[in-house]
Amino acid sequence: MREFHERYDLLLTPGVSVPAFEAKAPHEWELSLPRFLGWTPFTYPFNLTQQPAAVVPCGLTQAGLPVSLQIVGPMHEDALVLRAARAYESTREWKLPVVPTVVPR
Repeated sequence: MREFHERYDLLLTPGVSVPAFEAKAPHEWELSLPRFLGWTPFTYPFNLTQQPAAVVPCGLTQAGLPVSLQIVGPMHEDALVLRAARAYESTREWKLPVVPTVVPR
């Protein structure tokens, strides 16, 4: 990654490799290492290489589920990553998905 960043300022990847999935309580997860690594191949490597990364929303699937963009920078360039994330967000009109309102009875 150091060689990559000698030539390129930032690396852009998807945030995760699958569309958003149902949120669950911690005790409801059946999370094995292979299953976890299957949907996080773009994020966990940068914890190992100590590179700053930010994930920003970049759109919705046809089903209305959120999709994300990850911005990765060279070591110690946290400010560069945050500036890039802010620059990207400032060019996008982001609308949150409509969540049905639950009316208490």
